[in-house]
Amino acid sequence: METANTRTADAFDRRQFNFSNFTANVCESGDDKLTEKRLSDLLALNAETARQKSLFRTEREKTEAALMTAPLSNEKCFAYFGLLLGIFPPAAFFARFLIDTRTFQSDNFWLLGFVLLVNLIAAGVGFLSGKFIGRTVAEFERASWTRMIFALPFVGAFWGILAGGTGGAIIFLFGAFFGAVLGGAVGAFALPFFVIFHRLLKRGDAIEGKHFLPLAFGISFVVSAFILGL
Repeated sequence: METANTRTADAFDRRQFNFSNFTANVCESGDDKLTEKRLSDLLALNAETARQKSLFRTEREKTEAALMTAPLSNEKCFAYFGLLLGIFPPAAFFARFLIDTRTFQSDNFWLLGFVLLVNLIAAGVGFLSGKFIGRTVAEFERASWTRMIFALPFVGAFWGILAGGTGGAIIFLFGAFFGAVLGGAVGAFALPFFVIFHRLLKRGDAIEGKHFLPLAFGISFVVSAFILGL
């Protein structure tokens, strides 16, 4: 009887010991997860701090960004600028062409609809591709001024060729080629001037809407006036 009780007590002690080990392992596992979470949070906080420092050069700039009433991100900013460049310069070119050649008469009113279709396609492509251009320009804006200014004409030419060539494609091969040439010239000229002022006026990764509108419309109108010969 005494031997049986001893065996039972030994078995109970072993179960109690195993339970203690299991509890310790659970606690250690919980501590590891808590430590990992705290480390992850700390790394995220450090990354956000580094991002904030890279975005804002001074505390004043950070305050100005917080006070913006209509901020536009890089993607939205260049999408809207691409929309304007796809509307006004091609419209100015078509207006000058129709006036100089005197081809627009009452009996060929369909020509106006055709021109508007080309204009609409160029504007749409300029808007959609502007989001990609905005991300590309953001990388160059973090580089030196010399490198940025050197690279921007090529980026602008690519953007213009894409939008102008696509819009002119409905006039077959000749239209695509001529549209690409015109679009490339407009983009190579307009984008560098726009980005120079954009870099000076932006706060963080956004620009105030009241600064964007006169800048974007102004450059678009200057290009259009040059095409019209004004």
